[in-house]
Amino acid sequence: MHRLPRGTAAALLGLSLALLGTGVAHAAPATPVAPASETARVRLELPPPTGAYAVGRDTLHLVDRSRPDPWVPEAGPRELMVSMYYPARPGGGRTAPYMTRAEAQAFIDDRELTDKVTAQTLSGTRTHARPGAAPVRGKHPLVVLSPGFTVNRSTLTLLAEELASQGYVVAAVDHAYESVGTAFPGGRLLTCVACEKIQPGGYGVVPQGRAKDVSFLLDRLLADHRPAWRHARMIDETRIGMAGHSIGGASAMSTMVRDRRVLAGANMDGSFMEPVPAEGLGGRPFMMLGTGDDDRSWVRDWPLLDGWKRWLNVKGSDHFTFTDTPVLADQLGLLPPEEELSGKRSQEITRAYVTAFFDLHLKGVDRKLLDGPSPRHPEVAFHATS
Repeated sequence: MHRLPRGTAAALLGLSLALLGTGVAHAAPATPVAPASETARVRLELPPPTGAYAVGRDTLHLVDRSRPDPWVPEAGPRELMVSMYYPARPGGGRTAPYMTRAEAQAFIDDRELTDKVTAQTLSGTRTHARPGAAPVRGKHPLVVLSPGFTVNRSTLTLLAEELASQGYVVAAVDHAYESVGTAFPGGRLLTCVACEKIQPGGYGVVPQGRAKDVSFLLDRLLADHRPAWRHARMIDETRIGMAGHSIGGASAMSTMVRDRRVLAGANMDGSFMEPVPAEGLGGRPFMMLGTGDDDRSWVRDWPLLDGWKRWLNVKGSDHFTFTDTPVLADQLGLLPPEEELSGKRSQEITRAYVTAFFDLHLKGVDRKLLDGPSPRHPEVAFHATS
């Protein structure tokens, strides 16, 4: 059966039970789940990145005055919130917050998890990036990350930190009014107006709009005069890629169609709500990493991807396997006993394959991981290659 952007329908229907927003309805765990009063004492932590570099993080608020917001035109110009992760010099000091308390509460309320975890616990998740850390020297490839529909950019933090530790600059983007709660300047918490306005069958407008967002972001980061980011000199504008989860992954393809600066794209379990054009992507590489369901759009569009390509299925995965949520759910004791993939394995697979893809196509470094099945990751099956 064809679905909305993978897991979006489930998220919108609130079928995320005790899995911290996995978007999949599972049976209740066989063991009792600790009440919020107990889970509040848990200190959540993302796995440390494995690369050679320390990680820094800055936050940008960007305003595109050339176009009104597509969901709330009366609000004025289109706005984005962007977390810039980058390879940094070693140092001490506090790490960056995972998300704000208000964002955490919005996420918890949307998924009816108030008796499972508190906003204090979720927002206090320990990260590994340091705000304002001194950057390393040199030019580095840029990877743009776009989150799934209804969730904000924080859900891709572990992947962003991993890529930065491996020598990438990473721009994780929040698209206004497309999550249940994203903090913007002025104490504003913008909610998912898009969830209310999109008509059945109309989800293709989301990746189209996100493609415009990303092109605007690239224009501002790569501007010759007064770029939006203070460390913009770190970015090698000849080596840019994009990845995303769910509709964010579909948006990677849509962005590549419209912006030749994006040289490689990865889609983590997102249906192509906008089809791949008949002329393909101009020979540029694309990877699809998913649950193993025969998504109709993937079957339809696979022949149209005209460059290096991989279609990888992860046994035992679900829609949110490729985000932070399994890691956090595991620490809270919320993954049911029948779950095939632990949070640890979920993040190891996601980080390994996404990093290997960009290493190959933005750095020219072949890790051989994408050549075929690996004994290190027996869960990953090569559905199709080219």
